[in-house]
Amino acid sequence: MNKTELIEAVQSNLEEGSTKKQAEQAVSAVLNSISQGIVKDGKVQVIGFGTFDVKQRAARMGRNPKTGEEMQIKASKSVGFKASTNLKASL
Repeated sequence: MNKTELIEAVQSNLEEGSTKKQAEQAVSAVLNSISQGIVKDGKVQVIGFGTFDVKQRAARMGRNPKTGEEMQIKASKSVGFKASTNLKASL
C-alpha cells in the first residue's frame, strides 16, 4: 500500500461525504505528528499498533563492494518500528 492508497482507505473509513482532501489532511497530520514525536522524544508509542523509536548505529568498518577496499562507516541514527502483539497476531 502506498500513500495514495492509504488516503483512499482512510477516506472510505471516514463518514459519508468526506472528501479525498480531508482524508489526505488527516493522513498528513498523523504522519507529521509521528515524525515530530520521534524528533522531540525519540519514541512514539501507539497502543495496539506499535512503537517507533530512534536506533543508534555504531561506527564500524565496512568494505567497498566495487574495490574490496576497507572503509570506515560513520555512526548514524535511524528509525525503527516494533509491532505490537495485537498487530503481530493479526498477521
